[in-house]
Amino acid sequence: MTFLTRTWTCFFVCCFLSSSVLPVTSQTVVQAPQAHSSQKEEYALFRAENSEWKFNHLAVDHRNGNVYLGAVNRIYKLSPSLEVQLSHETGPDEDNHECYPPRIVQPCSEPLTLTNNVNKMLLIDYRENRLLACGSLYQGICKLLRLDDLFKLGEPFHKKEHYLSGANQSGTVFGVIVSYGNASPDMLFVATAVDGKPEYFPTISSRKLARNSEEDGMFAYVFHDEFVASMIKIPSDTFTVIPDFDIYYIYGFASGNFVYFLTLQPEMGSGPTTGSSSTGREQVYTSKIVRLCKSDPAFNSYVEVPIGCVSGNVEYRLLEAAYLSKAGSILARSLDVAPDDDVLFAVFSKGQKRHLHQSMEDSALCVFSLRKINEKIKERLQSCYKGEGTLDLAWLKVKDISCSSALLTIDDDFCGLDMNAPLGVSEMVRGKPLYTDAFDKMTSVIAYVYKNHSLVFVGTKGGQLKK
Repeated sequence: MTFLTRTWTCFFVCCFLSSSVLPVTSQTVVQAPQAHSSQKEEYALFRAENSEWKFNHLAVDHRNGNVYLGAVNRIYKLSPSLEVQLSHETGPDEDNHECYPPRIVQPCSEPLTLTNNVNKMLLIDYRENRLLACGSLYQGICKLLRLDDLFKLGEPFHKKEHYLSGANQSGTVFGVIVSYGNASPDMLFVATAVDGKPEYFPTISSRKLARNSEEDGMFAYVFHDEFVASMIKIPSDTFTVIPDFDIYYIYGFASGNFVYFLTLQPEMGSGPTTGSSSTGREQVYTSKIVRLCKSDPAFNSYVEVPIGCVSGNVEYRLLEAAYLSKAGSILARSLDVAPDDDVLFAVFSKGQKRHLHQSMEDSALCVFSLRKINEKIKERLQSCYKGEGTLDLAWLKVKDISCSSALLTIDDDFCGLDMNAPLGVSEMVRGKPLYTDAFDKMTSVIAYVYKNHSLVFVGTKGGQLKK
């Protein structure tokens, strides 16, 4: 029994790390508990051969427990006990982040310097037995590596849509692979901070994930014509109001017929200087959940809803991390949902202002019913299609556009029309507070159901793992 318990602990530690997208300290370490040999705990340990090669992302193959690490300049494949099996070099290389298109496509007048390749996204494509590893070099191109031996199957770079984001940060890109059955290829929904380059990068898009890794259409937009495409771009006018505006994607997942992204984004003011950090005022942020239909090539189904949590009259509105799980029968009764319903565990920091120099330690763990979020979205859609209110999405400059009336039925799976879209919800959906910590900020979370109980693990800024 002891050995079985420790094996499960190893699995959850690995998955817990994979849910975190934030950079960690330069002395990055991954640990896994070993079988009990004495009263003292012993752990397997893996460190990069260079202490400056930070670990940025982690993916665990649920079929065999193999661990894939996305680091600076390297992709590692480890055994479940963290023994190094393979490594793949991704950098450094001569580059300049101002080169667009990248200098590998055409000459660049900017000075080139030896630049590290920071891993920004790591996804396992189970259907094609490959790893999708995206880095910061060359405006964010991706490699497709074979899971077995990390052999490079493809590295598309010759088209504009092959560059996902120029921001040299590891926690600004999130991707969700969506399968449509054997008849058609999978698709990649990808969301990214645009780093002040909205003319180059959509903030959210859906891409073709071709079965042939060298196919010309790899990462092409699912749909693209002169007027409509499978993407959302931040308008340049938005940067006039808030010069450093960006949307930070914290987490993403698929559930039912929809794809969801959890975001942290600046709150738009009413004038050219209101709320702008360039005026010296602290920027106010809002956490939102974005929903899209899996089968919507024109993104007419785009809806975003503000989310947050209130505990003891204290507001927690700055999203730090999130994780999708099942409710389990005990928690389900408390939330008035079914045991098999999806629930979202989320960690928030106190307030709505990001303190860059003095971080707020006060944080809260909260839970949301996904069904109730969807009900709120359905109510908003029904109201808008009755002609009530406005689209209310300030950063897309459609806040004051009136909703149009249409005689149609809005059911649970409604995917929008080329009207009343994209749509914003003004009323915040409140999560149920479960736990608060005023001294050691929670920064990551993972959960599962065991014997009808929901068990949640949170990681803290101080390096603690709490169950």
